[in-house]
Amino acid sequence: MSTASNTGHGKASMRTPVARARGLGAAKEGVQHWWAQRVSAAALVPLALWFVASIIGLAGADHAAVVEWLSNPLVTVLMIVLIGTTFYHASLGMQVVYEDYIHTHWLLIVVNVGTKFLCVLLAASAILAVLKISLGA
Repeated sequence: MSTASNTGHGKASMRTPVARARGLGAAKEGVQHWWAQRVSAAALVPLALWFVASIIGLAGADHAAVVEWLSNPLVTVLMIVLIGTTFYHASLGMQVVYEDYIHTHWLLIVVNVGTKFLCVLLAASAILAVLKISLGA
């Protein structure tokens, strides 16, 4: 068997299969991605509980009461962190789904970049809305 067929690039390689595999898979970027997902998920638990409890507490409140609640600096910061963390976590999760089901390399890149761009755009829009409400702009 030729070493050229093992590289997938049509070029002969003097590297052993183990040397070619080093730095790939879970030993490289996969661990960082896994940890980022877990840390963002762990951050979302208390943030989501806080948000749900707050919304329940605001049930039946009028517009002015909700604006007053969102104008509290602590609430504003927590909302911004919740929004940013949610879209970051969503982007990480979608990347895993894409990697599992999209096997065309260029398409995988396009879809991942598009998703990251969309997540940044939506997060920025939501954060801007929170800031406009909280600052009374």
